[in-house]
Amino acid sequence: MKIQFDNQQPHQLEAVQAVVDLFRGQPLQRGEYEIDLTGMAGGLLTELGIGNQLHISAETILSNVQQIQRKHQLNVSTELSGLNFSIEMETGTGKTYVYLRTIHELHANYGFKKYIIVVPSVAIREGVLKNLQLTREHFDKEYGHPPMDYWVYDSKRISSLRQFAAANQLQIMVINIDAFNKKDNNVIHKEHDRLSGRLPIEFIQATSPIVIMDEPQNMESEQARAAIQSMNPLCTLRYSATHRHVYNLLYQLNPVRAYELKLVKRIEVASVMEQPDYNQPYIFVESITATKSKVTAKLVIEKQQVQGPVRTKISVSKNGEDLYKLSGNREAYRDYIVDHIDAGSGIIAFANGTVLGTGQTLGGQTEDLMRVQIYETVKAHLEKELRITERFPIGRRMKVLSLFFIDRVANYADSDGKIRLWFKDAYQELSSKPLYRSLNLPDVDLVHNGYFASDGKGKAKDTSGNTKADNDAYELIMKDKERLLSLDEPLRFIFSHSALREGWDNPNVFQICTLNETKSTLKKRQEIGRGLRLPVDETGNRVFDASVNRLTVVANESYEDFARELQTEIENDCGVQFPKEYIDQASKRKKIQLVSKWKENQDFLDLWNRIKHKTRYSVHYAASDLIRAAAEAMRQMPAISNPNIVTQKRGIEITQKGVTTSLFAVSESQSSFKVRQIPDLIGYIQRETELTRGTIAEILVSSGRLGDLWVNPQQFLYYSAKSIREAMEKLMVDGIKYEKVAGAEYEMLLFEQEEIISYINRMIPVNHSIYEAIEYDSEIERQFAQEMDTRTDVKMFLKLPRWFQIDTPLGKYNPDWAIVLEPEGEEAKLYFVAETKSTHDENKRRNSENAKIRCGEAHFEIFPNVTFKTITSATEINIALKGLND
Repeated sequence: MKIQFDNQQPHQLEAVQAVVDLFRGQPLQRGEYEIDLTGMAGGLLTELGIGNQLHISAETILSNVQQIQRKHQLNVSTELSGLNFSIEMETGTGKTYVYLRTIHELHANYGFKKYIIVVPSVAIREGVLKNLQLTREHFDKEYGHPPMDYWVYDSKRISSLRQFAAANQLQIMVINIDAFNKKDNNVIHKEHDRLSGRLPIEFIQATSPIVIMDEPQNMESEQARAAIQSMNPLCTLRYSATHRHVYNLLYQLNPVRAYELKLVKRIEVASVMEQPDYNQPYIFVESITATKSKVTAKLVIEKQQVQGPVRTKISVSKNGEDLYKLSGNREAYRDYIVDHIDAGSGIIAFANGTVLGTGQTLGGQTEDLMRVQIYETVKAHLEKELRITERFPIGRRMKVLSLFFIDRVANYADSDGKIRLWFKDAYQELSSKPLYRSLNLPDVDLVHNGYFASDGKGKAKDTSGNTKADNDAYELIMKDKERLLSLDEPLRFIFSHSALREGWDNPNVFQICTLNETKSTLKKRQEIGRGLRLPVDETGNRVFDASVNRLTVVANESYEDFARELQTEIENDCGVQFPKEYIDQASKRKKIQLVSKWKENQDFLDLWNRIKHKTRYSVHYAASDLIRAAAEAMRQMPAISNPNIVTQKRGIEITQKGVTTSLFAVSESQSSFKVRQIPDLIGYIQRETELTRGTIAEILVSSGRLGDLWVNPQQFLYYSAKSIREAMEKLMVDGIKYEKVAGAEYEMLLFEQEEIISYINRMIPVNHSIYEAIEYDSEIERQFAQEMDTRTDVKMFLKLPRWFQIDTPLGKYNPDWAIVLEPEGEEAKLYFVAETKSTHDENKRRNSENAKIRCGEAHFEIFPNVTFKTITSATEINIALKGLND
């Protein structure tokens, strides 16, 4: 199977456009086979190669930054923090796709050719390479097959840098920060015979590359910053979900907004917790360390407190220390006196003969907990597979994957490893149940595998996740990414020690289980990040069904603890507050039932018969109207200005430690810029708008602005296409007409077939609906439902199901509410469809939202006695009623 990429996801297009707009006013550079020796309109040509060149001033860039920030309602920069720019995108929302598409957009719009993607680890590097491979065909179709090379920097093939510098076509190099941030011992900073005695980094510096930093928070040391600057970047674009430092923020998609827009899976936590047996001693050996003066063991024991025994961390470093006294004289610990602590062997011995090693537990139910976690994960996995087979037709089903993090490789990798045996027992027991037999599940030996680093003899071993030994594990899992998504591949359960914690994710991971002998110390955002992406079906297309898009985390801690820690991390990392429904508790999910005799509810039937008909739309506007509106929009465009020339004077120092650059001076002057070649103006606008060449030509002539093309062609192209597109979209929406499709309607049977399964903390019980409860997605919706249910004039209301969708030129539209009212003193009942929004100010809503609402108004105009309104609260229904009566 092949992953398909959606080129119309609004949040990704917004993030790409934010960076493209950064260079507004920059002229388009020369083509692949043209070199301008003046260095004016083409890339900068030096003896070492062809580089990117900036033709707009710092003031222009700052002005562009401020416009972008106002557009996205971000804090507005008063000055540039250098040419460093931050783009924040929540994990799982397509960050890598965005910056790869941004490269193509910058190349298409301005001709910038040289790009370097800097990564902090091998895992992320392998992920970037896989994405370059997967998106190659997609971007070729999108951008007309531009000549392009991409490759990984390899110090053993240092001469490749000459090709990177000399090529006059799109070049993308991926490099690990460790390859060039140590000037004393990195090849990139040393003279090389194969490069005519030049330093390899000189070839990079000559290109003035656009540097893209993936996860820059891991490259914030002074040494790393100096290394980035040593590349002489034209600018640096920094992409992350968790920036440590923010520089000129251009776009922000934080966790709250990603969840609100349903761009990632919902999270639910299945807590597996023991009930302590205080009659037995509990000792967990967390660590044993040695210094020059003493050996210390950190333990967890149950200490007597006012409210009863509480598990508490203690440290012991002397022979003779008595756990009976340290526990508050709890009888269970009598005779547990430290005999000796051996850091070399990693053990602590007690006078009664008990010996425990690091990570071992006495008492408690650790192994039972891990066994139950595995069982619950397998059960959740099979339930997901069963639900998918019931809900989706053959040909559009999804592969389900489960991911286990384990703290000791031997517990799974060995043939008699306890985790391996527990998994096999759980799978065989559950898969044999009648409920799951219809799944025709593969044999147990085919469905699980481990991805671990190995030693020189090929034996799997525990690692930190960033050693050389991990490289093979990263490469294997990345190469297997698409195979893992195929339903023909039986592998479903993946076990890893550390290799998959950073840089690897798979969209179809639906369950994550962390198997530790103590509570997971992994950061929660890191833990769930491996499974946040929306899944793909067997055709490779994304699935947006909220009823299955749930990530289940099977944790050995309480739901409350997990949620609290995750919330704290997000607040610290992102500086945001998020709604309480951000995480859900797996055990508190249930189906929302239809009330008995709902089909006999006359108010519902009367409403449904009015709105059940399907429609199709047509767009009515005269070509002359489009030409007139688009021409007028072009006349209102900002003034087109000549690009300035920016001169940067840099000193280059060559020492045995390497090459560094330092900025001496910056000067700006008006350009004597003369247009030597006009780009294909009509072709460019046609690609952006899909209008005919004749219509575009008439718009351009009627605008009276064609003369500006000679001032700055690229700036003119940008503003022209933008103005025409906005005018066209407004005309399409303003001129839209709907008609009923004969014989086509939404069947009432769908209310029974399309179940609503939600969480108790996102339901509100109601009395005046065909459902026993209403699922809400925001506080506004909760308050609206609550108020509707208490009003005496409301006979019936319901939240329209997700399958009730209206076609629009901008995609499907699902209105919020349908309401039947019987105002006091009125004989006739009133039928409303309402859209709830937080504001009536269209400037504070996305353009696509406003356009879809206008399409909704046009759709319901053809339904007799049905009123469509956008409201911010239930009280506005009264205003609508007054307007109808007037």
